Amino acid sequence: MALNVFDHDEYRPPVWKSYLYQLQQEAPHPRRLTCTCEVNNRPKYYGREFHGMISREEADQLLSQAEGSYLIRESQRQPGTYTLALRFGNQTRNFRLYHDGKHFVGEKRFESIHDLVTDGLITLYIETKAAEYIAKMTINPIYEHVGYTTLNQEPTLKKHLPLSPEAPDGPAPAKDDRNSEERLTSLVRRATLRESDLAPKYEKVHNFKVHTFRGPHWCEYCANFMWGLIAQGVKCADCGLNVHKQCSKVVPNDCQPDLRHVKKVYSCDLTTLVKAHNTKRPMVVDMCIQEIEARGLQSEGLYRISGFSELIEDVKLAFDRDGEKADISSNAYEDINIITGALKLYFRELPIPLITYDAHPRFIEAGKVSDPEKRLEALHEALRLLPPAHFETLRYLMAHLKRVTQCDKENLMTSENLGIVFGPTLMRAPELDAMTALNDIRYQRLVVETLITNEDVLF
Repeated sequence: MALNVFDHDEYRPPVWKSYLYQLQQEAPHPRRLTCTCEVNNRPKYYGREFHGMISREEADQLLSQAEGSYLIRESQRQPGTYTLALRFGNQTRNFRLYHDGKHFVGEKRFESIHDLVTDGLITLYIETKAAEYIAKMTINPIYEHVGYTTLNQEPTLKKHLPLSPEAPDGPAPAKDDRNSEERLTSLVRRATLRESDLAPKYEKVHNFKVHTFRGPHWCEYCANFMWGLIAQGVKCADCGLNVHKQCSKVVPNDCQPDLRHVKKVYSCDLTTLVKAHNTKRPMVVDMCIQEIEARGLQSEGLYRISGFSELIEDVKLAFDRDGEKADISSNAYEDINIITGALKLYFRELPIPLITYDAHPRFIEAGKVSDPEKRLEALHEALRLLPPAHFETLRYLMAHLKRVTQCDKENLMTSENLGIVFGPTLMRAPELDAMTALNDIRYQRLVVETLITNEDVLF
């Protein structure tokens, strides 16, 4: 039975599984087999390990002396292509070798042939010796026992952080308690954190990127060693979670972005931003709308008239630099059109539009329905396709735009006018041909207009 993340009296930080780490230490070391004769046409990025155009049989004979020995040969069948011949498991293995500034035989790129062979031998050795173990790594992972919370919250109940008497692999930590929290791995630290009750429960997938870890590193999903010389696993660019590539496929969609990783406000994924700041909606949207409603609802041409682009960029930089502390008051920006421009720019720069690419076709189809009642039904179904953070932000925006239309005698902005302004901004089409995108503009306007008019019914 899995431990509850809050059972602090029972929980003890895990002892890292060292089996794979031990195997990496046992892996054969690379042995370069140098060519004693002068070889013509040797590529400048290969050294004495290049033996020219020799056959597989000759390479096998040369490498038969020692495990881990390697050489490079030019292919006899395809001159101008090169093969890495490597001795492992008492047989010679041949890999097509490439160079584009770095050496590679697969996904990983290496600065030197020596590093490539070192990593290859480690991988071959571990995957041969521990194939069954690796296949079962994701069963009952440590992740399910310690749970998952944001890294940027303050740890609680520090008295419940006894270190296991059996230390993880590697040098023992210093005995200075002042930095004890820093010495704990992020996984152990997560076990001591409580999720904020105020945090929105939006689901978010992890933004994993291939990563090279310096020094021994353990997977934060299965707690097993991350083997290899480079690109040993993946790291979430939003929350910092480190896992094996194979483990990343089964990690739950529970990313809790960390403000140390989320560096900006504009051009940041919407769900990532609100989870990083523990808000229901992006602070840009809340702050701009509050400012507009406080002093600009009756401004003629609201949202239609553009502010000075340089000042709009200033507002963007203020949000990226200061976040919710950004000053967008009338003292800083007297012209309300600068604030409306900054809000529209935020939506335009979202990497995934407010009405997402996945939901876009359903909204366009709803816009094509001529019967008003059926169109509302179609829009209601389309709205259900939006991620929760996108839905909540759209709801808040539409309620605001509805209030803008209630002052249309002064600002001259009807729901139709606002649909023209916001349609392409909120509903950027996925990659479509120019003619299709042009035809969609009409339906984008109609969709936004309908969302504004029927905001109280649809949301």
